[in-house]
Amino acid sequence: MKQQEIHQFLKHYFEANGCEMIDQSQGHMTVQLTIEMDKELMNRPFYWHYLEKTGGVPNPMKLTFITDHEKSPPDIQGESIHFGSPRLHQIFKSTKKIASYIRLYEQQQSFQLRQIPLHPWLALNLKISFISDRKKDMFRSFGLNLIHGQLVEDFHDRVVQRPVTPKIPDFCFTLSPIIRPSSGINRIEAYIQHELSQMDEEWADEAKSRWEEDLALLEHFYGDSLEKPEAYYIEKEALKEQYEPRIKVEIINGGIFYLSNEAG
Repeated sequence: MKQQEIHQFLKHYFEANGCEMIDQSQGHMTVQLTIEMDKELMNRPFYWHYLEKTGGVPNPMKLTFITDHEKSPPDIQGESIHFGSPRLHQIFKSTKKIASYIRLYEQQQSFQLRQIPLHPWLALNLKISFISDRKKDMFRSFGLNLIHGQLVEDFHDRVVQRPVTPKIPDFCFTLSPIIRPSSGINRIEAYIQHELSQMDEEWADEAKSRWEEDLALLEHFYGDSLEKPEAYYIEKEALKEQYEPRIKVEIINGGIFYLSNEAG
């Protein structure tokens, strides 16, 4: 996940949760947390419990994130955030908890006097993890038209450019889906499985090679005796868990988007 993508993700995350963007550049952002987001991210249960008991005035915290040191002001002070950092992992978990599924409608101009049809799209943001003794994560975003089945990649980037609202706008009506969301998820899953089956498996072969090298060392250490101690089998199983190549596909979040025209 590139730093620019992290920057955009954080921006959308905080804006979607009602946090004010106080200051920002291409490499940093300062946000004023709401009470709810302070409770979600800052781990101050005793502070909020005290305020609720005493009726004090709440003072949610401000956070400054630096997503690119080269593009941020030289004197800016804040929390450096990158893929793999504990804070970003925390925000990923928060996203899954508070916004795992949404239903949004494209906002239309108020002067529109004709009825505008809104097309249903299933949106899924996924994390694909290639796991062995090393790990690589890939983030993908898909949109599937629930009427005719068109599949669009990088759907999230398309949707964020459109104004959306949780309520159906005036002078709009929704088209009924022909494809059920569950079937849409299955179609996206089949597409990913086919794509993964066509990928180069060099990463898995290299992991198996490292596995075989460590397994050979284990066999040499315990010798050629027929009866091996329990520790041998424990270590052998640990090597399998460490090196065995596997791919994990995880849904980060998703939803239904009703859009005014074809997103593809």
